[in-house]
Amino acid sequence: MSENRLERQAATRTRQLIEQATRHFDLPISQPQVRFDLRGKAAGMALLHPRGETVIRYNMQMLRENGQAFIEQTVPHEVAHLVARAVFGSAVRPHGAEWRSIMTLFGAEPQRCHAFAVPRKSRRKMRHFSYRCACRDHSLSAIRHHRSLSGVVYICRLCGTPLRSTTAGQT
Repeated sequence: MSENRLERQAATRTRQLIEQATRHFDLPISQPQVRFDLRGKAAGMALLHPRGETVIRYNMQMLRENGQAFIEQTVPHEVAHLVARAVFGSAVRPHGAEWRSIMTLFGAEPQRCHAFAVPRKSRRKMRHFSYRCACRDHSLSAIRHHRSLSGVVYICRLCGTPLRSTTAGQT
């Protein structure tokens, strides 16, 4: 199935679910902007801006690889987040009872996480940096490297000396 066709199906299903919720709750629920620009492990993401703007982002790679299963599970999952917020307010828990009841209304399983394979090329790769102590070389993640630059001192568990950066780049 072509990407354009899958995008249209997901966007159409998103609109249908918003309309269904609007009728069911007798509340005006605005249609979200639908984008297909999400990457990584998440299949979808509902963004609820304070000014009332709503955006649903879908992972195009997962949509392409999972087609109808994605439309049947991920689309209702993300729409249910928007509907729960519109109906029950901002204090609603992301996957709480209200969200689960909306998923049931939509005829979808109220599962918190998807079971789709994460496309290898969309996974983020953690950079590592070379460090050295008195006894050996170490590889620190980008997170620890940046903490080290901010003044955090890491100590070798074997020799007890501080780790010192040996490169300015990644390994």
